[in-house]
Amino acid sequence: MSGRGVLPGSRRADLARRAVPAAWTAARREVQAVPVRRGVLARLLAHRTGRAGLALAAVLLLAVLAGPLLVGQSTTELDLGDKLAPPGPEHWLGTDQFGRDQLARLLEGGRRSLGAAALVLAGALVISMTIGIAAGLAGPVVDAVAMRVVDVLLALPGLILALAVVGVLGPSFSNLVLALVISSWAYYARLARSYVLAARSRGDVLAARMAGIPGPRIVAGHIVPGVATQLLVVATLDLGGVIVAIAGLSFLGLGVQPPDAEWGAMLSETRLYFTTAPWLLAGPAVATFLAVTAANLVGDALRDVAGPDAGGRL
Repeated sequence: MSGRGVLPGSRRADLARRAVPAAWTAARREVQAVPVRRGVLARLLAHRTGRAGLALAAVLLLAVLAGPLLVGQSTTELDLGDKLAPPGPEHWLGTDQFGRDQLARLLEGGRRSLGAAALVLAGALVISMTIGIAAGLAGPVVDAVAMRVVDVLLALPGLILALAVVGVLGPSFSNLVLALVISSWAYYARLARSYVLAARSRGDVLAARMAGIPGPRIVAGHIVPGVATQLLVVATLDLGGVIVAIAGLSFLGLGVQPPDAEWGAMLSETRLYFTTAPWLLAGPAVATFLAVTAANLVGDALRDVAGPDAGGRL
């Protein structure tokens, strides 16, 4: 039986076969209408703020990576006969209260400070993308459970949660990184979920579904790259705050332990000598300021070049 307005089975199948090429043709025209965009590095270099941020970041990274080899001074060897020496030809930034070269310790501490910030953001992004994508695609039950856990973590101040984790595990560099990852992933997970929900209705995703592409390939090829790009922009904007948080917790004695060097720990160790040796505080304070400034400049430029008006993707 076939009533008016109901197509026979063969006719419906024929229309379905025609719908997929038509959808792909429309998607192809939409893509071809968008001008070809340069790579993210080229767009950042064309951005005035991006150029400044990349230049400053390059100088800092080169200094902390290659600087210790060029300085040639030990960061742990004590020389009490040369303690609190002012800056000079032998020690460009002077020596600390134990006679250790301040420039060598500043560069070594930079590797730990910047490396810890990178580890925190990398760990938080991996966890948040996994949970956010699962919440956005796995169904209402998984979504509800994951978001309730996220709500609980977001209800706790991040700094208090980090302090609690370090208090339970004990002060150390690795425990500080773990504490900051635990206290920060929930925010990115909620963002990742919202990005996934928005991506499900994009034209390329709908066209891929109509073409019969398997779900895992759609997720890996269409959803994950866009979500990763958006989260990376947000994380870059937050990088400066992570550097400050690491320095602050290390200043309180919860991060790197003596005799290892780290910018926040160096500020804590030398704060008692502010009146007699102010150069000890100037080094790590200026280095932290420059690192945060570089992160903010790159983050602002990356937000501009990877925003909706710039194509939204790296």
